[in-house]
Amino acid sequence: MTHPAIPSLELSHGGRSIPLIGLGLAVDPPVLPEITKSAILRAIELGYRHFDTASKYGTERPLGDAIRDAIELGLIGNRDELFVTSKLWAGDAHPQLVVAAIERTLRNLKLEYVDLYLIHWPISSKPGTIEFPIKKEDFRPMDFKSVWAAMEDCQKLGLTRAIGVSNFSCKKLSELLQIATIPPAVNQVEVNPVWQQKKLIEYCKTHNILVTAFSPLGAIGTFYGNNKVLKSEILKDIATTRGKTVAQVIVALRWAFEQGIAVVVKSFNKERMKQNLEIFDWELSAEDHEKIRRIPQSRVCTGDYYTSPIGPFRTLEELWDGEL
Repeated sequence: MTHPAIPSLELSHGGRSIPLIGLGLAVDPPVLPEITKSAILRAIELGYRHFDTASKYGTERPLGDAIRDAIELGLIGNRDELFVTSKLWAGDAHPQLVVAAIERTLRNLKLEYVDLYLIHWPISSKPGTIEFPIKKEDFRPMDFKSVWAAMEDCQKLGLTRAIGVSNFSCKKLSELLQIATIPPAVNQVEVNPVWQQKKLIEYCKTHNILVTAFSPLGAIGTFYGNNKVLKSEILKDIATTRGKTVAQVIVALRWAFEQGIAVVVKSFNKERMKQNLEIFDWELSAEDHEKIRRIPQSRVCTGDYYTSPIGPFRTLEELWDGEL
């Protein structure tokens, strides 16, 4: 089978290149593990090589099973052909728990290492808790210096090739860079035409941090998503002029790709998986970019589940450091 050539970029450390489109495994609403495994195998057949999971998602085990089956079926030669990302959950975001958390992730995945390990949110919760939503009384301020040092230990121990963060503002990244020995290679955040994150993307590029976009299509169908991207008349009009039938989807993904970032898409539908890869043989015009730039901006993933009246983030303003 001929696969589309998905471009990749080498990360700032770790020696690995990340495919710029990956399949996200934050499945909402949840599905049976066998469904997740089958979808991953379909994705590998179609050419996907980057898979994004997390301990919170509950999809590490089916991803590990799918990787094993893909090798047995000859879909890939070995595990090194894939790029696997997982994430540290808030209940494990304590210096004494980080290494144990990634070791548990690796057992779930049946792997010796992940390619990228991220701090999921810039917050800790009661040690050892895995529930979501997090109880308001269980939130804890993160000891960034000690937790990041433990993340660096994960890399030094060979448990992950690279380390990074997710949902970090420019201010939080700046604070992290001041205390990091190994800087974050990636910041995974929401990016889409209705939340373009221009300031954050530029900040990350300046500091050699790759932005990976989640919710590039607005996360429609999830508990937090909306249809602003998929109902955008501006995106639809651009697609029409380009002769693209999967209108807003294709334009939104091409736009994200042209920002010089990686993108995590989420669909277990085979046709949509294929369509999400049909963005590399054409480009948007300067006029298209200007039209998209004028789209009204608002977050899809507001992060309100990570605020608490007793702190450490009492408001969304505090969580995002004013980057609203």
